[in-house]
Amino acid sequence: MERHLGGELARVIDHDALQAFDSMESLAAPESRTPSLARRGRGATLNPASRYDAASSAPFDDGWETLHADFTELPPLATTLTRDASRSVISWNQSPDIGFDRAVNPYRGCEHGCVYCYARPTHAYLGHSPGLDFETKLLFKPEVGELLEKELRKPKYVARTLALGSNTDPYQPVERTLKLTRAVLQVMDRYNHPVSIVTKSAGVLRDLDILQSLASRNLVRVYLSVTTLDPKLARVMEPRAATPARRLQAIAELARAGVPASVLAAPMIPGLNDAELERILEAASKAGASTAAYVLLRMPLEIKQLFEDWLHTHFPDRAKHVLELIRQTRAGALNDSRFGQRFTGTGVYADLLARRFNRAARQWGLEKRTELDCTRFAVPDGKAKIGVAQMSLF
Repeated sequence: MERHLGGELARVIDHDALQAFDSMESLAAPESRTPSLARRGRGATLNPASRYDAASSAPFDDGWETLHADFTELPPLATTLTRDASRSVISWNQSPDIGFDRAVNPYRGCEHGCVYCYARPTHAYLGHSPGLDFETKLLFKPEVGELLEKELRKPKYVARTLALGSNTDPYQPVERTLKLTRAVLQVMDRYNHPVSIVTKSAGVLRDLDILQSLASRNLVRVYLSVTTLDPKLARVMEPRAATPARRLQAIAELARAGVPASVLAAPMIPGLNDAELERILEAASKAGASTAAYVLLRMPLEIKQLFEDWLHTHFPDRAKHVLELIRQTRAGALNDSRFGQRFTGTGVYADLLARRFNRAARQWGLEKRTELDCTRFAVPDGKAKIGVAQMSLF
């Protein structure tokens, strides 16, 4: 498979150890780091091969010092779109850690470029890199609305809250023109189907008309992800997402319109943004958020390599400290995928973070939990289907 390395010569090496990928640590030590492929407006600093590839590319010094070029000299990467021919759009899960069992994602890959995104490894299933490919090679589902309707019309379908944006952001920049997320919401509205939305974009306000309609029947909740109040840090972590101020403004406008809005402080990264946890919850509460949740940084599969390199590139002075703090929350490793622990971590540092969150949530009145209404679900030209009790999102 072709890999672009910003003009450097490359040689192909065998990849026999991919099955042990998730247990590998310290893949981006400063003394052995791959030359950065960072570009302005993009989050990842690497484009590692898919773990399913039989071979990968490694940089090779051709004598012209191309391995040491300043990243500002690298050309920008354009975003490409490919039609996703999937014939079903609802994805199902049985995870005990997640408060929903079904989701719809109109897009695969996400142009927001959040370096820590836990969805990046899913791009390997498509033969793409979880690195720069994830944020530049997007797949879209043009018939998502029609396919969703077909699935909702199945005789045995029982309504529970459907998560929109559980894998990639439903309001990433391409949504402005494709409007696939709006198509999903229109179906939700017609079928009286409960839906929860997670986004980092103020673009959610474009669909305020549908959201108000859903909210009038207790069928929607919107979670705005706010990782930091520092616009400079946000630009580095989430280069194409809305600024923190715009996300708080979106919470305020949703609340004024009667649409339940929540704040999701995720991920909290020890030694990088976790000191802001209380301030994020305070700001969100004052904007109008009614509930809050948080998630500790997760680094499954390729995320470890991508995050370490990004950290050494942008924060070389604190990279070692941040990684050590993360290990303190993950039983000495950089990731712990066990149910019941993967979202919150373990150990003294993780316990302190949980106590801080609980105290701040109480202080700012962000503990209210309401269930969306599953009993209204009805096929437009058929009889109502009674749903079961709704699980909370977190």
